[in-house]
Amino acid sequence: MELAELVARRPFPAAGLLLGLTRRCPLSCAHCSTGSDLFTREEPDPGQLERFVGSFTEENRPDVVMLTGGEPLLLPGLAERLSTLARRAGSRTALLSGMFFARSGGRAARGEGGWRGGRRAGAIPPAILRAIRSVDHFSASLDLHHEREVPRADVFRVLHRVREEGVAVSLHLTGTGGGDPYLADLTAAVAEEFDGAVPCLVNEVRPFGRAASWARAARTGPDPAVASPCSMAAWPVVAFDGRVLACCNQDTVDRRPVPAHLDLGHIAEDDWGTVRRRALESPVLRMLRAVGPAHLAARYGSGPAAGSYCEGCRALGDDEAVAAGARAVAGGVAGELLDLAAALRGSRDGAQGVVRRHGCASYAPLVVAGGPPLPETDVRDAR
Repeated sequence: MELAELVARRPFPAAGLLLGLTRRCPLSCAHCSTGSDLFTREEPDPGQLERFVGSFTEENRPDVVMLTGGEPLLLPGLAERLSTLARRAGSRTALLSGMFFARSGGRAARGEGGWRGGRRAGAIPPAILRAIRSVDHFSASLDLHHEREVPRADVFRVLHRVREEGVAVSLHLTGTGGGDPYLADLTAAVAEEFDGAVPCLVNEVRPFGRAASWARAARTGPDPAVASPCSMAAWPVVAFDGRVLACCNQDTVDRRPVPAHLDLGHIAEDDWGTVRRRALESPVLRMLRAVGPAHLAARYGSGPAAGSYCEGCRALGDDEAVAAGARAVAGGVAGELLDLAAALRGSRDGAQGVVRRHGCASYAPLVVAGGPPLPETDVRDAR
């Protein structure tokens, strides 16, 4: 499964599922959205995770399951088991890693596989290699902050090794925007190293976790008169306490209590079929995916709440007028058609269109391996 195929499915409700295996991570990147570190023990119960993924059936399962963290490869056996269960039902799996195990001569950390210390260049600990082999797609995080922890040369060597195993790979990169000279240098280095064959998903650093005090805010103040759909309310997310959220916004994932319209249940009590039904049948979620929170609040509620796009969405949980208005418009078959139309509109321009709306637009072409080069003006401006 290539990166572009994965990203292009993002606007479709319940087409994917995000599993946060652990908040632990041996890296201490300054921009970490989850605020992860090696000593944070927040993680769902492994048995509950396996039971939840084991509830997939061939007729009712997500197309894509994304294993993430923290660092999911601190639990390589669990990652392998979850991937195997999901693929058995017909789902495809992807895993995102910070690449702590790639450091050729420096620090590492003990995970479920019991490995500690540096490794020779390009080597992958056996338990981690088995977990990587079990997935359909492997993504590595790399950016200015990750490079201070794991050199890009080490990341590149391991990615070459993973490609030799026949696993599709990609890089998840972050920077300060289209004009970031670091991003220009890094993306050029990736293209040269892999001859354009490894795609990149490029995002801007957001003010969450350790970056909350210094990263700039994004998507603030949309015009309430204009529909601003939210594709991020499409894929359920299993948070570190086992609660299932309708949105991957980090503040939403972390804060408790969860607003009622974004709460899809808990893996200790609910199976995938129940979570999927709630995600698909909620009139409020359908309206969020079709018009966005500000337009929804302006049309049916007391008006958009102050703050960011996502803060406005969380505030809708207290507005019964919004819920009533959403039920009137997006209930039943009419709501199903509205949801489908919104998903088709969101996917109209494929993976590049999704990245232009939700990632770093200047680098959207890189989401497709071997795709068109960046416009010369963008490269020049970035440098």
